[in-house]
Order: sequence, then structure tokens, then C-alpha cells
Amino acid sequence: MAYKMIVLDLDDTLLRDDHTISPLTKKALMDAQESGVKVVLASGRPTYAMLDIAKELHLDEYGSFILSFNGAKIINYKTKEELFSSTLSPETVHRLYDLSSKEDVGIHTYVGDTIVTQKNNKFTEIEGQITGLPINEVSNFKEAITTPVVKVLMVDNPEKLALVEKKLQRELNGILSVMRSKPYFLEFTEAGVTKGTSLSQLIKKLGIEREEVIAFGDSYNDLAMLEFAGLGVAMGNAPDDIKEKADYVTDTNMNDGIPKALEKFILTPAH
Repeated sequence: MAYKMIVLDLDDTLLRDDHTISPLTKKALMDAQESGVKVVLASGRPTYAMLDIAKELHLDEYGSFILSFNGAKIINYKTKEELFSSTLSPETVHRLYDLSSKEDVGIHTYVGDTIVTQKNNKFTEIEGQITGLPINEVSNFKEAITTPVVKVLMVDNPEKLALVEKKLQRELNGILSVMRSKPYFLEFTEAGVTKGTSLSQLIKKLGIEREEVIAFGDSYNDLAMLEFAGLGVAMGNAPDDIKEKADYVTDTNMNDGIPKALEKFILTPAH
């Protein structure tokens, strides 16, 4: 199979634990692009927090794309044109705030290029560090959210959030997409919006078949994308239940899992 697109989650997949790309990984991705393969970034991160990585991989030169906010936005990185956008109404965000209060977990969202929360906490601080976005601590969350937002996060320790996730997936089934991106981040987007559904839209526009796509991920918000792609590759650091559903398991994000898989499936010289 000749793959035409490589789709990459960022945190704990493309990026090492210090949020950098290893030289070996970067070279493999540049070689793939040189050979005509599209490299697409797909993350739960806001668009702003993906731009430096897109720039480092020269995605503008090769005319590639960014799927941000778990697929709720698709951006042509070269032209900055927005190909797709999905949002949550202020009323929906207010309902999620009420649910977060009921479950006693933290909550934040994005307004412009800021993270908005009513009560800052260590998990929202982590989001600030990952994204590089400033945190705006407001006195009244509902009053601060008056226009649609792309996604909302509830945050707390992993054990508690796992219970909240199960409960809210039942309660919001068919109303919102509910999934964890990290053990302490529970993400909410419009119903049916996942990295998988956005990837499906993107390849349709580009005339690429799903069998021609190889996708890499490590977490639950990557699952739809891994299952949709012709070849879904789980990182060695992914939870066991993600690995079980992937087509192939590669090495960890700290041990060049991406180039090792690309060497096997894409960059192998023809014999």
C-alpha cells in the first residue's frame, strides 16, 4: 500500500515529554514530505498552540493541514483558510459549567487566544504550559462566555475524572462528544466531532482514500482517528486498551516510535 498521508497526534506521540520533536522523527517526516506524502497534525490543542510545530515541519511549503481542538477545526496551514469549524453554544457551555459544579471538578474553555476559568488549578496550569496560552481567571464563568466556543475541558485527578467521564458520556450521549485526551483532561466538542470525522472530511476534499492514510496516536481522543485510518498506529506509551484497537503498535514517543513505524511502512526502499 502506498500511503499518501501521515496524521499525527502531538502530545505524547509526535512530541517527546519535553514537547520537542526528536531529530530522527523530524528527518523521517521531512523525507516523507519530500516524497510527496502529506503530513497532517491532529491534536486536542487549540490552533494557536500547534503553529510552531507546523512551522518546524515546514507544513506550509508542502501545503498541509492542521486539525485542532480534537478535529473541531480544520485549517489549511499554508493559506490559513478554515475548511471546517464546529462550536458549542454559550447555553451548552453554561450547562457544562453546571455539570462541573455538580461533579465538583474544574472547568475551562478558550475565548480568543486565552484560557478562561473561574477557578485556576494545577490542571489548567498544565494546559497553559502545553499551549502557551495565558489563563484568564474570571469571577463568573457563565457571564464570561457569551459567544460560541470550540471546546470545553473538565479537569481533575485521573481517578475522579474517569468516573465523571462514564457518567457524562451516558448523560450527554448524542448531544456532545465526550472523551479524555489526557488522564486529567475530559474534553467536550459538538456531537459527532472527533479527529476521525474531521480526517474523513479532509481526505474527501483531497481525493485521498482512507486506506492511503497512516495515523499515529496514544490516547482516547485519538481512537476514532486510529480506527478510521487505513493503518492506525498506537505509540508504545499508549494505554493497553488503545494498543488493542490499533493495527500496529510502535515504540514510545521517547524512543522514536514514529520513524521506526515509517521506516517499516513508508520509507522502506523499493526492492
